Amino acid sequence: MKRAVDLNSDMGENFGPWTIGDSVDKDIMSLISSANIATGFHAGDPNIMRETVALAKYHEVAIGAHPGFRDLVGFGRRHVNIQPQEVVNDIIYQLGALREFSHLYQLPLQHIKPHGALYMHLAKDPQAARVFVETLHALAPGLLLFCMHGSAVWHAAKESQHPVICEFYGDRDYDRSGSIVFTRRVEARDPEQAAKRVLRACLEGKVRTVEGDDIPITFDSVCIHSDTPGALALIKTTREVLINADIEIKSPVKAIFNQVSDN
Repeated sequence: MKRAVDLNSDMGENFGPWTIGDSVDKDIMSLISSANIATGFHAGDPNIMRETVALAKYHEVAIGAHPGFRDLVGFGRRHVNIQPQEVVNDIIYQLGALREFSHLYQLPLQHIKPHGALYMHLAKDPQAARVFVETLHALAPGLLLFCMHGSAVWHAAKESQHPVICEFYGDRDYDRSGSIVFTRRVEARDPEQAAKRVLRACLEGKVRTVEGDDIPITFDSVCIHSDTPGALALIKTTREVLINADIEIKSPVKAIFNQVSDN
């Protein structure tokens, strides 16, 4: 049973005058403990990145880079067939952009979490995952890597002894293999049912798959995407259900700091 868990969501995923999803970042930011900030390739732009970093600092929310494939039209949900080194170069470019805005606001960068199709690519492609993790570890050995437990990138991180934070997706389905069921069109979910599913994962370490099986799930952070229809209600209800069950919402950095302080 978990006594504390991180609650993360993707932030800053608008672009210029266009808004993605039906929720406002400032409303969600006040409810989460970690924000994955879009870095311009699948969504976001310099103005939005700066505004989102400032918003996170105001709400004392930990921030991370959320790089994606170079796919603004498809919102980063389409696979791009490029070589591992090109993938990594794109990630470094995006990470650097957000890190400069984090320096501007004197807000440490807590983590990096690939977006959408890039997340799934690194979860399944051992070669790309290895090149990515080796480069990340050389560049920022303490930067937490958000990923799925048991994925290719998780294995690569373990081999390189790079710190990871495993995720549970509160607004996505799982299959029998333990992978999320990737979809380009996300359907709305019932907030109460979604919250109960997250609570069960926290209390029992289990999730029901699309095939109807219960499988074990290992995680430190719960993700609910801001572009999911009704995201604000999903996040708000999930937060309330967890707190009512005496499960604290805190970022991984705060959890690590508290562990050090206790020792």
